[in-house]
Amino acid sequence: MRTGANDLLTKPFASDELGTVLERAAERRTLDLASRGLRERLRTQQGLGNIIGRSSEMEKLYRILAKVAQSTHPALILGESGTGKELVARAIHANGPNAAKPFIPVDCGSLVPTLIESELFGHVKGAFTGANRSKEGLLASAGDGTVFLDEIGELPLDLQARLLRALQEKEVRPVGATHGIPIHARVLAATNRDLSQMVEQGRFRKDLYYRLNVVNLRVPPLRERRADIPLLAAHFLDRLGRENGVTYTLSDEALRMMVEYQWPGNVRELEHAIQRGATVSSGPLLQLGDLSTRLVEFSLNLRRTIQPSSRSLFRSSGNAAGIEERSSGSAGQIVPLAIQERQAILSTLDTLKGDKLMAAKVLGIGKTTLYRKLKEYGISEQPAMP
Repeated sequence: MRTGANDLLTKPFASDELGTVLERAAERRTLDLASRGLRERLRTQQGLGNIIGRSSEMEKLYRILAKVAQSTHPALILGESGTGKELVARAIHANGPNAAKPFIPVDCGSLVPTLIESELFGHVKGAFTGANRSKEGLLASAGDGTVFLDEIGELPLDLQARLLRALQEKEVRPVGATHGIPIHARVLAATNRDLSQMVEQGRFRKDLYYRLNVVNLRVPPLRERRADIPLLAAHFLDRLGRENGVTYTLSDEALRMMVEYQWPGNVRELEHAIQRGATVSSGPLLQLGDLSTRLVEFSLNLRRTIQPSSRSLFRSSGNAAGIEERSSGSAGQIVPLAIQERQAILSTLDTLKGDKLMAAKVLGIGKTTLYRKLKEYGISEQPAMP
């Protein structure tokens, strides 16, 4: 397998097991070809605006987005954290009739309730302690532009009522004021929460939910559009390359693991992994070990699931007698703990191309312990795996 085999089967095996192995080999072949294409062309075509993706899931999103952009009604953008909901909101604004007007994002989850109220609706001088001058709220100052309310599910109930009234009456009343101010801005909201469930639990106003949910757009998580991962990786590599003056690329193994990984943090996690790889890599070619620790751990766990039940352990370079230790998964045979420990250490080092610091971190041991273990095995450098 180290010299290029995709998988192996032990006899006897069933035909469906062979079919699964062949399908997996075909998928890996496709990914390797995509990796080679990625090396030749880092610049990729973008989907819409700054949104990257050509998968069928993203094409559906683009079709809805293009229609939503032409109206001025409120819209609700749904999706997990890190999927790019603000990019979708910006694309709606940029492709709409008021693209030249301001786009104002507001993170409802990062401000205390009193600040959100003042930010959205404004206040008059002397309305509260510290209000030394009047301030125009964002809903009014946006004019004919767009106000993007990110994490709308974090908005307290009393402010939800005020926002609902503002959307219905098309005016806001600043804190401490006696008269309302007309507003014309379009409101886009986004959340990673299940608002319908929050409505049932009484934590989100039903009337505001329906007011915002005139139309909704769901941004698919990265695991549902794996075909876009090479495009996204190329985009981030290209951007880092222009910033650093280096032409970065990914190894075949790194790209393959990136496509198979679940990416719980979605596009944001992918971007951070690429940034880390470019930072710690010793050259322009980013290896799997240069990327996030979670990705390396995923690769190791994946290898364990596809390893055959019977396989040889690794020969130490310091084994003068040339004895090959073997581990068998057959019933009744016990493998000594020391042998299992050695196997785990050498396998991890082989996967990480000899990166001892990363191997120690993945294994959960100190680097001093790792060096001591290698010395006990008679190995001072990365062992050659037979």
